[in-house]
Amino acid sequence: MKKLFHGLGPGFIVFLVLVLAACGGSAGGPSGGAPSGGNTGGANNLNIAFLPKAINNPYFDTAATGAKNAAGELKGTFKQVGPSTASASEQVTWINTLTEQHVSAIVVSANDPNALAPALKQAIAQGIKVVSYDSDVAPDARQVFVNQANSEDIGRIEVQVLGKELNYSGQIAILSAASTATNQNAWIGFMKDELSKPQYKGMSLVKVVYGNDDDQTSFNDTLNLLQAYPNLKGIISPTTVGIAAAARAIESVNKGGKVALTGLGTPNQMRKYVKDGTVQSFALWDPGQLGYLAYYAAAALIQGKITGKPGESFDAGKLGTKMIGANGVVLIGPPTVFDKSNPNHPVPLHLGGRRPTTRRRRSGHTSGAGRPCEM
Repeated sequence: MKKLFHGLGPGFIVFLVLVLAACGGSAGGPSGGAPSGGNTGGANNLNIAFLPKAINNPYFDTAATGAKNAAGELKGTFKQVGPSTASASEQVTWINTLTEQHVSAIVVSANDPNALAPALKQAIAQGIKVVSYDSDVAPDARQVFVNQANSEDIGRIEVQVLGKELNYSGQIAILSAASTATNQNAWIGFMKDELSKPQYKGMSLVKVVYGNDDDQTSFNDTLNLLQAYPNLKGIISPTTVGIAAAARAIESVNKGGKVALTGLGTPNQMRKYVKDGTVQSFALWDPGQLGYLAYYAAAALIQGKITGKPGESFDAGKLGTKMIGANGVVLIGPPTVFDKSNPNHPVPLHLGGRRPTTRRRRSGHTSGAGRPCEM
């Protein structure tokens, strides 16, 4: 496994792996407790609401579990609300509702960075703290952005891994989520730039399609790609909904192992496809840590420990001290990778001589924010 990734160039391997978890409510129950007014002071004012791109998504469910754990540690409250499908307009409605409820903080993953900005600015004007996670909003519409990993590394590594699998030859396509998603567009931008390098001259990106994080749409988009491009050799799907739907679609037309697939997926979703060869390898940051860190960042803002300025640092519980970087961004850190040879335990990656500083987790760890992924 290490040999596979040592030759990919610098950066962290990033297609990342999730642990399925049920979408949770507050630390004390599913409803999140009654909203509390006031945005300063101690734990009693930690009334924090998470607004993902869509609810009932395994990725965000796992992030919610991490946030619930953080809420329990800080004796705050947690609730998750949001649209059933990825919709910026519905997110705006939820932001307005949360503002009317006078929550202490809104933690949001944006379907559209600019469409959400006016409503978020109104929330900030009323003293509500705003943290974005996973997919950023306009920088002037939040105080802190908790990001999974470096966007450039994520985008480039996805192309590097697929290139290695295809021997740098053939037509490829990208199955994305929403066309307005900040993180997806950033990753795709770096994918295209990586593909412009001489080593990929034998590969061509024929199409980028958008499944909108909808299972059936993503499934149909994959079938359409396979029909429109009969010589298609590989697909990158940097979305947990998309990669599972694409794998199912590829197998439905008996092209498993013939059309390479990689991207971001949950281990429970991808177990079957890794074992039967439809997917050779995939990796992921721990989304539980993403939610956990986002909750701690929101709490630090509420308590006045940080304002979101670069250089500030705050305690992030089990994750230690985290520092705010340029543009108000806080990074989780290195991702982990899975393949057929190690389906039950993540392997820390160190490419180009750069080795992650985080320790490998023990298989018996039980924290929702640091639990190893189980295939």
